[in-house]
Amino acid sequence: MTHENDPKPRRWLDSATHHYWLTREGLALLDFHRQARLASGGFAALGGDGQIPEGAGADTMITGRMAHSYALAALQGVPGAAALAEHAILALSGLLRDERHGGWFAADPATTGDRTKQCYLHHFVALGAATATHAGIPGAAALLDEVVGVIDTRFWSAQEQAFVESYSQDWSEPSDYRGGNSNMHGVELCLALADVRGEPVWLDRALAIVERLIHGHAAARDYRILEHFHGDWSEWPDYNVDRPDDGFYPYGATPGHGFEWSRLMLHLEAALEVRGRAAPAWLFTDAAALFDASLRDGWASDGSPGLVYTVDWDGRPNSRRRRHWTHAEALAAAGALLQRTGEAHYERWYRQLWDFVDTTFIDRARGGWQQELDSQLAIDPAEGDVKPDLYHAYQATLLPRLPLAPNLALAVSGL
Repeated sequence: MTHENDPKPRRWLDSATHHYWLTREGLALLDFHRQARLASGGFAALGGDGQIPEGAGADTMITGRMAHSYALAALQGVPGAAALAEHAILALSGLLRDERHGGWFAADPATTGDRTKQCYLHHFVALGAATATHAGIPGAAALLDEVVGVIDTRFWSAQEQAFVESYSQDWSEPSDYRGGNSNMHGVELCLALADVRGEPVWLDRALAIVERLIHGHAAARDYRILEHFHGDWSEWPDYNVDRPDDGFYPYGATPGHGFEWSRLMLHLEAALEVRGRAAPAWLFTDAAALFDASLRDGWASDGSPGLVYTVDWDGRPNSRRRRHWTHAEALAAAGALLQRTGEAHYERWYRQLWDFVDTTFIDRARGGWQQELDSQLAIDPAEGDVKPDLYHAYQATLLPRLPLAPNLALAVSGL
């Protein structure tokens, strides 16, 4: 029975035991994903058993995320993490870089025929380099200067006030497509660059992107985020209509990205305010609306526990897969909104989402997190037994313990 004078229930964010649990889980993830290191350079995608599949090569997105994650761990004081971050930086500076035309390949060119230059991948090269630069990892500062130069001259469009999507290998053929996912991670990168490089212009760019994609397009669609556009930024809502499960360009709205955008908008609001700049009121109201809309569309909307992957434009489930990163971003957004507001609504969801992750995704028998499950919470046969991603899960163990500003790289050393 609760009495009128009983103390207010303690938030998990204020609990030393919860902080210890997050620390322990983060360290376990870091230890598991060390196995993704390739002796030949860079990092590969792990199988569910924590082993590198035969013939796997270095993957640029994974290697960039590993540079970021292990540099964060080095800033925390985790022994061995700096060496792993340096291993990633070396691969990004050599093996995965296009020496002839500049920019970065999607993977080791010996193992892939993909020679396109993708904005999404360049953002992770830059994020890894930025965090590693702040951590003092050798070679990171030079890499950061180079990749920021490429992003600034090739991918950022001053006219559009957004990032363009991709080019052919020699930069001669730009894609007639604009993407919400790459621009979302562009906002993440802008927040990092503003702090690590001390360049506030990146916050102006982040705000322009958010205003276009969220305050403009998503708000008009009941906060279902449209991610696909033609090259002139006209909407392309039926893009990949036959591919609702696509890992990077699915049809429909992706609730997981709604949570991720929501959190990034709160970081942007805080980053502006700590610099004495006024943040537009819609940044917070849109962030809160995105969180609630993503819960409305995503949580158990097909009758099974957890968050679905995609929904159509009426909110009906399209892809019923349960992906670990969707839940990691949802709980990180709940934690950020709880910090921002103190409202019990976010505390309830923060706890419920971590409970679901604990019972569903954490693989205590083999290590790491299960990452691609079907609607019955079994390993998804279409994706197989895979564990390629450290970044989303590890950040979920850090973000709830940190302020909304400054950026992760600057804040994490205080843990």
